Amino acid sequence: MSSVNGTKFNSAVFLLTGIPGQEDVHLWISIPFSLMYIISIVGNSVILFIIKTDPSLHEPMYIFLSMLAITDLALSISTMPTTLGILLLNSREISLDACFAQLFFIHLLKCIESSVLLLMAFDRFIAICNPLRYASILTLPRIGKMGLVCVLRGVALILPLPLLLQRFRYCRSNVLSHCYCLNQDVMKMACSDIRVNSIYGLSVSVFTVWMDSLLIFLSYVMILKTVLSITSHVECLRALNTCVSHLCAVLLFYTPMIGLSVIHRFGTGSSPLLQIPLGYIHVLVPPVMNPIVYSVKSKHLRVRIIRVFVK
Repeated sequence: MSSVNGTKFNSAVFLLTGIPGQEDVHLWISIPFSLMYIISIVGNSVILFIIKTDPSLHEPMYIFLSMLAITDLALSISTMPTTLGILLLNSREISLDACFAQLFFIHLLKCIESSVLLLMAFDRFIAICNPLRYASILTLPRIGKMGLVCVLRGVALILPLPLLLQRFRYCRSNVLSHCYCLNQDVMKMACSDIRVNSIYGLSVSVFTVWMDSLLIFLSYVMILKTVLSITSHVECLRALNTCVSHLCAVLLFYTPMIGLSVIHRFGTGSSPLLQIPLGYIHVLVPPVMNPIVYSVKSKHLRVRIIRVFVK
């Protein structure tokens, strides 16, 4: 299907984009993408299985890790069909309703993941700054309520995005910038005034990604202050070592996501060589790397995973 150039045509489909200029080698590019999806699904599934079946891992830190694994697993599944469809089958068309549904789940899962990373920072803060009250503060019922609040917060904030997009007629070029649908990308295709969408999308970004990252930063300032007051050098390093995995997950999640958000909103005319890799990194890399990082850094988890595979 050719691109839509007319200004009075209400497009029934969007055209997704793979890697521009590399269409001839899409089949080869699909190999590392497929491997990343397999690693993400298998890695997060193994972590969930180990945590569920081992009672000694039913602790707050590992329960939060299981929440992160569920979110990463769902994110991989929500982006896999259209990405591999383009790379393997050159299937670029996606209906408006399917596009709106996909962008809802992608943004919802990113919002939930941001909330979970904030909860994990809170977990490290309590464990290091107030260890004597750790068990009384982070009880299982309270953790369950925290997880429910994360989901409800995400649904409440993200649900208006596709509802606002459904009001528009799409009469401009219907070619999107990525292998999947994003709110910032889709709303630029509308031939109507998108100021409300733009302001709401920016507000959601501020009240989720930017606010969560700021709270995580402040929690680590307090953690660092507490750790530096420890006289024993060994205990100081041990306390910091418990935060390494979470810090890696935070950097993997927020760095490309904030960069892509800034480019979409303020980087008019920015190079696709920067935008396209960030678009893939922010949905592909965290689900792949998080289970690897936590498996390597967490001795208890690593030992139990090795024990399962040895058996």
